[in-house]
Order: sequence, then C-alpha cells, then structure tokens
Amino acid sequence: MTDSASGSYITRPVTSYTSRASRTPLPRQDKFDIICALSEARGVTPSVGLASINTTTGEVILSQISDNRFFVRTLHMLQILEPSRILIVSTSCPPNPKSRLYSHIEEHMVGTKTTPMDRKYWSEIEGLSRIDTYAFREDAESVKVALKGSFYATCSFSAAMSYLENELALRIVPHTLRVRYKACEDTMMIDISTIISLEILQNLRKQHSTDCLIGLLKQTRTPMGSRVLRSNLLQPSTLKESFLESRYEAVEELVKTPEVFLEVREALKGLPDVETMLTKLVIMPPNPSIAATEAAMDNVLKVKTFVDAVPGLFSALGPVSSPLLIKIRNLFRPEMFAPVRDLIYETLHPDVAFAKAALDRRNQRMFAVQTGVHGLLDVARQTYRENTEEVHKHVEQLNSALEIDAKLEYHTFRRYCLRLRAVDFEDRPVPDVLVNRMVKRGKLECTTLRLKQLNQRISDSVAEVVMLSDKVIQDLVDSIRTQIAPLYRICDSIAILDMVASFAHASSTHDWVRPQISDTLALNAARHPIMDKTLPGQMIPNDYYAAEDYHFQVITGCNMSGKTTYIRGIALLQIMAQVGCFVPAESATFPIIHSMFARVSTDDSIESNLSSFSLEMREMAFILNNVDDRSMVIIDELGRSTSTRDGLAISIAMSEALIQSRAAVWFATHFTELAEVLKDRPGVLNLNLASQVSTTPEGIPKITMSYKVESGNVEETLYGITLAKAMDFPRRFIEVAESVSLELRRRRQQNKESSEARKMLNRRKLILQLYGHLKQANKSEMDSPTLMAYLTRLREEFIEQMEAFEDGGNMAGGTEETSSEVDNTDIYDDDVFDSVDLQSLSVRSSAL
Repeated sequence: MTDSASGSYITRPVTSYTSRASRTPLPRQDKFDIICALSEARGVTPSVGLASINTTTGEVILSQISDNRFFVRTLHMLQILEPSRILIVSTSCPPNPKSRLYSHIEEHMVGTKTTPMDRKYWSEIEGLSRIDTYAFREDAESVKVALKGSFYATCSFSAAMSYLENELALRIVPHTLRVRYKACEDTMMIDISTIISLEILQNLRKQHSTDCLIGLLKQTRTPMGSRVLRSNLLQPSTLKESFLESRYEAVEELVKTPEVFLEVREALKGLPDVETMLTKLVIMPPNPSIAATEAAMDNVLKVKTFVDAVPGLFSALGPVSSPLLIKIRNLFRPEMFAPVRDLIYETLHPDVAFAKAALDRRNQRMFAVQTGVHGLLDVARQTYRENTEEVHKHVEQLNSALEIDAKLEYHTFRRYCLRLRAVDFEDRPVPDVLVNRMVKRGKLECTTLRLKQLNQRISDSVAEVVMLSDKVIQDLVDSIRTQIAPLYRICDSIAILDMVASFAHASSTHDWVRPQISDTLALNAARHPIMDKTLPGQMIPNDYYAAEDYHFQVITGCNMSGKTTYIRGIALLQIMAQVGCFVPAESATFPIIHSMFARVSTDDSIESNLSSFSLEMREMAFILNNVDDRSMVIIDELGRSTSTRDGLAISIAMSEALIQSRAAVWFATHFTELAEVLKDRPGVLNLNLASQVSTTPEGIPKITMSYKVESGNVEETLYGITLAKAMDFPRRFIEVAESVSLELRRRRQQNKESSEARKMLNRRKLILQLYGHLKQANKSEMDSPTLMAYLTRLREEFIEQMEAFEDGGNMAGGTEETSSEVDNTDIYDDDVFDSVDLQSLSVRSSAL
C-alpha cells in the first residue's frame, strides 16, 4: 500500500460527453471524512464493488453496481457521497495501464484524491471476516446474506478497513460499525446537473437563500434529521410498500393529530448530534492525553443528555397508530436504553449535563463523577472549588480597593480575566495592578498577577481531576461500547422521526395533500412548491397528466408564459412524493420513477470551456444514453443556442428518440413546428401556456399571461412582432416583418397533406388508447354486467373511429397533420422578400 501522502490528485480537464456532472460541488453543511474503495470487475458487463466508510458518523455503505460502459451509476454514487479519498487496486493505476474505471474517475471526479492499494488488501475472505468483527453482532449475518454474490463489494470493504488501520492509524472498537448493504436499484438516480438546475439543495441566484427544495422542507430539529433529509432528496426511494406508504401514513397522522405533532417537536428540540458523538466513542484515540479524556467526558455527558431525552419521545408517541411511528416508538422503549442509562447513573452525578459554554462545560467535567468513587479525586475537586472561590474573592477586593466595577470573564485560552468599561478611565489613569490590557469594542480586558497565579492553580487542579477521572471514564466508555448498537438504532429512528415531523410541519403549513402511488401521473391543481412559498396565494395551479398513452408532453407558449416553471414544478413534485412528503395540489397520483434528467440551463460552462450549444448537446447525449421507460425527463428550449433550422431539426430528432424510450417527458419549446410534427405520434400530448393579446387605450399592444396550461398547440399570434410594436420600431419595419411572417405561414399551410402515413399514425394512436382503456378496465372493480357493457361500448367506438379513418376522416378532436418532414427549403425562398423595400428599413417612416 502506498503512503496516504502519495495519493494523486485528479486534475485532468473534462472532454467526454458521457457525463454531464457539474464541476461545482454540491453545497453541504457538514464536512465528513469519507473513505471510498472501488473494485472493478474484469468482465464484459461493467460491475463495480463499492465500500464507503464515514469516519465521522460511523456509517458503512456496501454496494455492488451493475453499470454501463460509462460507469454512470458509479460516478453518480461518488458525486453524492463526496469522498475525501478514493481507493483503487494498484494494478488499475499508473504506472500500469489505466483501467476504464480509473479513467472515468480521473475525468469526472476532479480534485478528489486517489490512492492505489496493493491487490493483497482486496480479499473477499478478509472482507467477510471484518464484517464479523466490526458490524453489530445481530447484523453481521444479515449483511453477509445481502452480500452473497457481491464479491467486489466485499473486497472493497476489506481494502477500506485496511487503509483506516494501516494508513490513518484508526482503531475501531469491534461490533460498533453500522454496516449495511445498499442496492442502487432501490433509489432514484438524479444526476448532479439536474440537482443543481432544479434548485434541490441551493438557489441558483442566491446561494444562502432558503428558496430551494431543501430550504422548503427543512424544518428539522436535529442534525441527524437534517442529514437524512438531504440524503433522501438526493436519492429518493423507489420502494412503495416498505418506504413510501409507511411515510405517507406517518405524515398524515402527525398532520391530523396536532397535539402529538407538537409534543414530538418539543421532545426533539435540543437533542445533541448523537450520531457523530457515538462514532467518537467507538474510534479509540491513538495516544492517551488530557485532551482525549476531556473529549471522552464531553461525549459521555452528551450520551447522558441523549438517554434522558428518549423517554420524552416515547411518551410523545404514545397514542400513535401508523406502522412507522409505532416501529419508532418501540425503539424508544425504556428497556432499549436502560442498560446504558444505569451504567451512566452508577458513575456520574445525576445533575450533571453537557453544556456549551466553556466555563460551564469545565465545571460539568470537574463534578461529573459521583462523590465517593475515588478519594483522591474528591480532594482534587475540593482544591478546584477553593481556588475558584478565591478568584471571586480577589475580584471583590479589587473592586473595593480600586473603586472600579470589574466583571469576571472566562475565556478558553486566557482563562479568568477582568472586563471594565473603557470610558471609566478617560479622566483617570488605569491602575498599575491591572496588566495585560486590551481594549475591544469599548471594553478594557485585563488581568492581575494574583489572578494569573490562581488561574495556574485552577489549571493544575483541572488536570489532576481529569487524570484521576480518566480510569473511571474509560471504564464507563468501555461499558457503553458494549451497548452501542441499540443507541445507534435509536439515533437512526430519531433522524427518521425528525424528517417525518418536518414533512408534517411543511404539509400542514402550506396545506399539501397526500399523494397516491400508481402507474399514472395525474395531478389536479398542482403548484410549483418553491414558488408557492415565495408567492403565497399568487401561484396559479395547473394540472399534469402522464401515462402510457400520453408520456411525451410538448409545451409551447410565448416568453415569460410559465413554461419553465411548469416543467420544473413536476420534477420537484415527483421528488417530494418519492421521499415520502405531501405535495401542493388538490389531488396527486405519481408513478415510481427510477431516474430523473433535466436540461433546463442555458448558461455557458466556463470551467469546461463549452458554448451553450455544445453544453446542450453533451447533456442531451448523456440523457439519451441513460434514459429508459422508468425515467422522467424535462427539457427546456432545446436548440435555441443554434440556428432555427438546426435547432428545430435537432429537437425533432431528440424528441423521436425520447418517444421511443417511453420515458415520461415534458418538452418546453418555442418551435411550434415541433408540436405540429409530433401531434399525431402515439404517446404525444400537445399543451400550451395561454396568453392574451390586447391593446391599451394609448394603442400600445399588451400581452397578458394566464400561466394556465391548456390542451393543444399555442396559437400563432406573432408575439414577437406584437412586442416589437410596443418598442417604437419604424412602422415600415413592422409591416415587412408581418408580411414575411404571414407568407411563411401560408407556405407551411400549403405543405400540409393528408397521406397514408397520417392514417397509419392515427390507427396506431387509436390502438394505443384502446390498450390503455383495457388496462384500466382490468384494474377496475366493476361487476360483470357493467364491465361487459363498458367493453361493448369501447368496441363500438373503436370500430366507428377505425372506419372513419378508412373514409379519410380524423380522430375526434384531431386536425390535419403536417408533413413529418419540415420542408424548410422553399419556406425561405428569396421571393418571400421580393416586395420588400429594403432601403425603407433603414429610414423611419414619415408617419413616425
């Protein structure tokens, strides 16, 4: 194994189109030390074993990822975890030929340090042995069962543990790590670019604003709850029964029983960061020291505060009836933490508790151990108490003798010192007895020689108390370590409870509804969650629908009509539903989505030196390489960074590929021709954001946005020319623009034709609709006579509409199809401009 300092930093610039991960790291509040080991299979089908160890929270994640040739899922997992170091088999790294996995990590994990490790550390037998050694005793067998067949994940765990022991010199107490196997198929994949563009973790315009999805939902009271919320937003669950339905029921119960909700929130308030604190207990310090003993005493006091708070949570959840809340309550039963509580109260004074203020924390350490446990310890504490009293007497004598009003202050480094008002010495000198003077913000800070002596005596007493307490505290810590597993489970339950209570808080505050899970996406009067918060009472609700018969939505409308808000809204609502939260709508039904992609940003990528169009193409290539029928895709204004003809052609080609993928797609565009070309494709639904054109009393054109989605393509009302009229352009310029626009429209109309291809598309669309109706009938609870009547009516309508096609008609509500080929050649013929006086465009009309 190489030394940790010899690991290489990845700095090579990005050139490939296979990933579109942002080079900007995800915003996070906590900075963890995460070691991640990766092992690559040497087969035809890429498979990667991953082991991640968080040395701050004591969490171990094992996963074996069945990936594609671009390692998309592996890279996504790494970008979510944000490891501080990546371990790879040395034979895959330079000076040996680079493996495919190493090359992709080098390309996409810029700035992450990689460390090669000798192959001898990547052992399945050693990995299984370390699971037996370090996993909770009751979890070890189940973890090994889950890992069965996951050779590379097990080897990666062996390498990661070897690195911790040999390179970082960390000693972990046996049976104290939370080891779990995580199947990547159980969570939705949201790539980093989508996370950023949808403003899931951070507002794009104001980094510190709470106007983002996590800012909306983060009403948590504990650090553990905040971390679980963030993790769920980045990787929403795809498990309906075991996760989502139980969370919905828990949120619903808390919303409907406000007295339980308020008690839970109050019980959660003030809980320390138990997760990181327990991890500090299970990682043994390499060398004993006074600082290590003080840290251990602080952690034990935090454990005491934690176990004292659990009965309040158990009491608050007394009346609950939902399965998830009952399961959480059962983990709060007194017998779950009674052994730890008894150990603590046998050793520590019942009145001590962890304190944040430096002086209070020192006092709690001094008197933490009960009187009578150690005779010399009691003598040292008496000395500490006497010296502290002497300090207060000295300050009183100074104030009396010098006629000053000195306040006693305590600082971590200066210890006890004096603070006076500086203005009190403007008309008289500062007494010589006051030394080490310093003026800060109108206050004079100083000390005396006597106070320095007393500080030294107190420091000696503190060191003696800590040394005498060390054996007692270490014995207590060793005893707590034997009961660490139930404490971690309680901690995990608190995190889930805090997140669910946060969902309930947001849901009741904003009047959200419980979603249902089915094969169809159907939302009635849904609202963009973030804008609904920033514009209370002003957000216009809209409906959404997507199913097998309508899985590709084309949204048209003029600028500022709300297209981007509309498509972003559905993506955010889908994420909210799959983390177990209620959503802003009158009713909501969602399918389970396994991957989400968004192409909504048009900014140039300066770091990658890409133009807007190149960035669009790279992102669309990434989407097309990874999309499937379980994906959701939102695309905003594709192709507007290039010429109109090329942009339209690319949009049509991309749309055809996405339609074939059968993913749920919302495609917002200015190209009305795209909607015309696709309108009779099976699975396509045309929508538009309505607006009205009017004229003010002064004769100025005005466009009023309704922000309401409607069926069909947007009407061609020359929005751009209407706005140009309001901008004081020359009248002749406007007339020419209108003339050219009308001529182009007339020629497009001439290109419309009724053909056998159109009839075939209509037949396919009708058959697909019939298939959808039959599926719904199969799932319905209609009795036999009703079902027979319904099927008879479906058959008659199907035959009638099919015969209408043969006679040259269209489907109900249909219009004639434009040619699938957008013939732009003769649309832009020069004779369109034959009657235009070009010189007049440079001269303002005499009427103006």
